[in-house]
Amino acid sequence: MVFILPSVELSAQKTKSQLEQEKKENLRKIAEAERILNETTSEKKATLGQLQALNQQINARESLIRSIGSEIRILDGEINDLRIVVSSLQNDLKHLKDEYAEQIYSSYKANRGNSRLMFLFSSKDFNQLIQRLKYLEQYADARRLQAEQIEVVTKELNDQRSKVEAKRAEQQTLLNQQVRESRKLARSKKKQSELVAQLTKKERQLRKEVEDRKAANRRLNTLIAKIIEDEVKKSSTASSAVAASEAELTRLFESRKNALEWPVPGFITSPFGKQQHPVLKRVTIINDGVDIQTEKGSKVKAVFDGQVTMIAPVAGKNNIVMIRHGDYITIYARLKTVNVKSGQRVRANDIIGEVFTDKDGKSELEFQIYKGTTKLNPENWLAMK
Repeated sequence: MVFILPSVELSAQKTKSQLEQEKKENLRKIAEAERILNETTSEKKATLGQLQALNQQINARESLIRSIGSEIRILDGEINDLRIVVSSLQNDLKHLKDEYAEQIYSSYKANRGNSRLMFLFSSKDFNQLIQRLKYLEQYADARRLQAEQIEVVTKELNDQRSKVEAKRAEQQTLLNQQVRESRKLARSKKKQSELVAQLTKKERQLRKEVEDRKAANRRLNTLIAKIIEDEVKKSSTASSAVAASEAELTRLFESRKNALEWPVPGFITSPFGKQQHPVLKRVTIINDGVDIQTEKGSKVKAVFDGQVTMIAPVAGKNNIVMIRHGDYITIYARLKTVNVKSGQRVRANDIIGEVFTDKDGKSELEFQIYKGTTKLNPENWLAMK
């Protein structure tokens, strides 16, 4: 008899591995947002920086709870599969024991209580003796095999029962974690509502900040347009060798789409393009890049090899650095300090400055990407986190 036991783990193993990775990443995001949130709450007043960090933490925790729920559902399926295996093994074991008992009973009836020696010596001739001897050997082998099968199935049954208990314990651990995270989420959402209510009372201040940002964006865009125009003129008069080098840099930059290193650790608080203000109703803002909220003192790094083409202070943006990568340009705004010089060649991950922290304790980098005069969405270029 051959026992084929179905695998209950292989089909879901990859998915479980992915979910574990998602959980680790979400826990990292939650911890990162917590650190940044603590920095922005040091002033003991409601700020947009607090709300943005809290929103990030809520999103990460909701994703974490979904991942835990998916793991629990996978374990449900595995436990059900294991129960089917256990039931099948129990039936097999019962049949084996019944067959074994039947063999012993049949042997007793055949011998009528006589010993094996009497069974052998009562043979009519030598040939019958040999046949009876072979029969007894085959019978002994069959009983031994049956006993071994019973032992194997019993061990496998115990192993499968142990797996069921382990899966149940794992599931209970996840359920407990899900409950804890759900309670934390409820507290965060309550705090979120309180923050929005407090910030809504500061409508005049927030509207002024929106207008100030628009004015700063206009100043930056004017400066960027002038620099890009100058760069285009330089390119048109460049030697063939320089042009070939720039073309290769362009190709290499394009090959890193969706894989560029982040200029600072953190999370995006304001995505690319037109969007609703996080607090003010019927107020939209336009972002030419992305805003990345990070920790105080974070070092800003170049995302790719290139040449620094501009360093300048811009009102409302602090210091900005522009780096050219062939036909592409990356812009880093809101720098407290700058560590590079105009014309300097930089490599990916070279430190170009330190992020600025405002009076509310928010540390945020503005990051933009251009191809020629076309604004690109940096989220399509930065590596997934």
